[in-house]
Parts: sequence; structure tokens; C-alpha cells
Amino acid sequence: MSHLYDTIEPSVIDEGMLISAVFKQGPKEEAGKIAELEGIAYKDVQYLRLDYRNILRIEFLWEFKNLTKLQMDNNIIEKIEGLEMLINLVWLDLSFNNIEVIEGLDTLTKLEDLSLFNNHISRLENLDTLVNLEVFSIGNNEIGDLENLLYLRRFPRLKSLNLSNNPVCEIDVYTLYTTAYLPDLVYLDYRLLDDEIRKQAYEKYQMQMDLLAYSDKKILDAKEEDQEKAAIYAYHRAAFVQDMDGSLLYDSMYAEDPEGTTLCEMPNTDVILVPYRSTFNEICHNLFEFGLKAYERRNADVAIFCECLEEAKTESKTGCEKLVEEFLEEKRKKFQEIRQTKDPAEIQSAVCAYNARVTCLWNNLMRHEMVLFEQIEDIIQTFDLNLQDLVNDFNENVRTFMASLREAETIFHEKMQTLASENMLPIMRGDIEDVSEALRLIFTEKDTVMAAVHTSHDVHMLKIDVTEDAMLKGLDRWMTDLLKKIREEEHNRNRHRVVQIAHIIDYSREQLDALEMQEF
Repeated sequence: MSHLYDTIEPSVIDEGMLISAVFKQGPKEEAGKIAELEGIAYKDVQYLRLDYRNILRIEFLWEFKNLTKLQMDNNIIEKIEGLEMLINLVWLDLSFNNIEVIEGLDTLTKLEDLSLFNNHISRLENLDTLVNLEVFSIGNNEIGDLENLLYLRRFPRLKSLNLSNNPVCEIDVYTLYTTAYLPDLVYLDYRLLDDEIRKQAYEKYQMQMDLLAYSDKKILDAKEEDQEKAAIYAYHRAAFVQDMDGSLLYDSMYAEDPEGTTLCEMPNTDVILVPYRSTFNEICHNLFEFGLKAYERRNADVAIFCECLEEAKTESKTGCEKLVEEFLEEKRKKFQEIRQTKDPAEIQSAVCAYNARVTCLWNNLMRHEMVLFEQIEDIIQTFDLNLQDLVNDFNENVRTFMASLREAETIFHEKMQTLASENMLPIMRGDIEDVSEALRLIFTEKDTVMAAVHTSHDVHMLKIDVTEDAMLKGLDRWMTDLLKKIREEEHNRNRHRVVQIAHIIDYSREQLDALEMQEF
């Protein structure tokens, strides 16, 4: 499976190779001239062709974050690596290389078409995250085990599979086996799977398929349940009330308090413990419900902000597009006038008029941008104030709920002190027989008992404090990060827009210079 390039000195991916590849397939005419002036940002490139370059190692591609198509066939690549940042890839060709192991593709979740044709791969693995895979070409490799193909059952969108010229294809039942166990396939080894083949495959493997389908359903149901739980937890976490519903906080508090758990074994503890637990969990539930409603209010405020932002941008964009369209129409007429005029004085007058029009366009576009910039700044300021009010309201309510938890804990602590005093002598004298060894060790003397009660109380109070602190700081950090991101995005948008306007003006003047050279 080696090829011609194996005998040539290996190449490395460097800046020169990337620039050459990008410009070779890059924009032409006006867009090309602008690209030459400022360079093409790698993050804007969507298709990159690096085939037939004798590349040994994949590297230096992390800046191509928006790449959707990468062609690296006919090289001498031995390891799939360096693709982690290319999360927008849809099409990847690594055929005709020296790859032995499928790996390094975990982040490419949008990948739909993958070619590993003509390599040295013997096992199908490490593709679990490629849930959108539709076309998979892995012919001319070293796959020899039929059961290895069962791995592909996890790709429900897989429609076209090429395994041709692998050792597994020599097995008599290869086609029927693959068709049976991958029932959603449409094409196998470039051939359409017709109804007759599907019928034969089902008849041969009916029992195995029924058992496998049952097993798959159980796995799928468990996976869906886990995903649903994860989604709910993520929602609660975003609202900063995770682990606040039900008895989660209460249970975690006692999980960190082994002495307190032991003290609850004292006789008659349920009399004070049951109402305490009920009160504690009810307060937590009320805080949880409040937190979810507060989260919905914040989301609604963010949605209104985004809507206002987009409305302002759209209005400005429409105005700018109209200005440019009017200018282009005037430019077309003015250039036609210059080409048809032979009188130097008239040409000079037309040129001056055109330059004045270009300056006017610059002023109008910059005025639009300045108005938009100030408008967006006002929108952000209003959003900042509204968001601060919502955060302050959340923080105030959280403190109130947490104060209620501390009050319930203090009342319970006082009752536990009284109960411990009442049980002290009976337990120490052995009057109460049904006592665990752990509880008896605590009740050796008065100071030990009271120390355990106070320690339990301190643990509970600390847990409440830490939970409150995490909620308050978490929301404050969210607000700070969100506003920082919004302002950074607006700064970058404004800077990019000014550069765009400058390029439009520069190119418009360059066109006039080129026209004048033609005329004179």
C-alpha cells in the first residue's frame, strides 16, 4: 500500500506551504486584491487542499477554526493528530497515507464524510463522537474480522460504506453479514444494496439481529436517560441552583458530618430530626423554584438585548448597503463618461467629481458606523443596568433563604444539645442497650459529647455558607464574563467594520487609478 512519495524526502507543514495553499484557492478579482492587501485570515478559510505534498505530520492547522473541508490525501502521514481545533470540519480526506490507528478525531463532531482509504488500519475504533457520519471510506486497509464491523452500528446516519479490498471482504458471508448488521446502509463498496440482498441477509441473521436489537434498545434507553439527566443538571447549574432541590443539600451536609450522623442515633432524635429535615428541604425547594424563575427572567432579558442589538445592526447594514449600491451605480456611469470623453479637462473634472463622491461615501459610511456604535453602547448600558437589578434581586433572595436555613439549623442545634444532655447519663451508665459502638465512644464524657454536637453544627453552618458563596459568586462571575464578552465582540465588530470601509474606499480609488492609466 505504499506509493511513489514514500521515496521522497518528507515535507513539513509550515507558514509558506499554508499561505501558498490558501492563496492558490483563494478569492480573485476585487476580493483577491483586498486579500493581498491585508492577507487572508486563516480563520476565514473553509477549504484547504494539502494533497501530494509528502507531508509526514499534521501540524500548525489550529488557526483554521472554520475549515469545513480538508484534503490531505497522498502524503506519508503516519498518525492522525493536530486536528482538535478543526471542529467545523464536514469533509476529511486522509486516504493514501501510512496511518495504522484511527485516533485524534474526537472533536470533529460535525464530520459527515471521512476517507481513510489505502492506509494500514486493522481495527475500527475511536470514532464514537462522529455522530453525523454519513459516508465512510476505509477500503484498501487491513480489516479482517467480521465482528469488527459491529462497531459501525453506532452511526445511525451512515449510508455509504466502502470496505473493498480489505481481508474481511474475502469472507463468504461478508456482504450478507454487513447488510444485516448495518440495516440503514444504502451503498456498500460502491454498490446499491437492493431488496433481494436485504431479504437474504435478514433471513440468515434473523435470530442474531433480534437479540442485538433488544440489547441495542436497552443501551439506547439507558443512554437517553443519562442524557436527559445531564441536560436537566446542566439547566439547574446554569440557574446556579444545582443540588438545591429535594434533600440533596441536606444529604450532602450529613455526608460530610459523620459525628452528626452518629448523634442522630440517640433515642428520641426523630422527634426533632424529622421536622428539621422537612423544614430544611422545604426552604431548599423554595430557593430552587425561585432560582429557576430568576434564570428564566435573565434569559428573557438576554433575548431582548440580543433582539435590540440585531435590530440596530440590521438597520445600519441596510442603510450602508443602500449607500454602496447608489455609489456603485454612480461609479458605473462616471467611469462610462470618462471612457467616452477625450477632452482632458472634462476627464479631470470627472475624476475630481468621482474622488469627491468617494470621500462622501467614506463620510457617510463612517457616520453610519459611529451612530451604530453609540446606539449599541446605549443598548449595552441599559442591558448592564437591567442585568445588575436582576442579579441584585437574586442575591438578596438567596441571602434570605440561606438565613432561614441557618435559623433552622440553629434551632435544631439547640434541641440537639438538650437531647444530648438528656441521653448522657443513661448511655454512659449503660441503661440504654441498643446503642452502636460509634455512639458509645462519643458518650464517654460530657466534654466529648458537647464537642461532637458543636462540631456537627459547625459542619452544617459551613456547608450552608459555602453553598451560598458559590451561588452568589457564580452569578456575579457569569454577569461579568457575559458583559466582557459582549463588549469585546462589539469592539471587534467596530474595528472590522472600519477596516471594511477603508478597503472599500481604497479599492474604489485604485479602480480610478487603473482607469486613468488606461485612458492616458
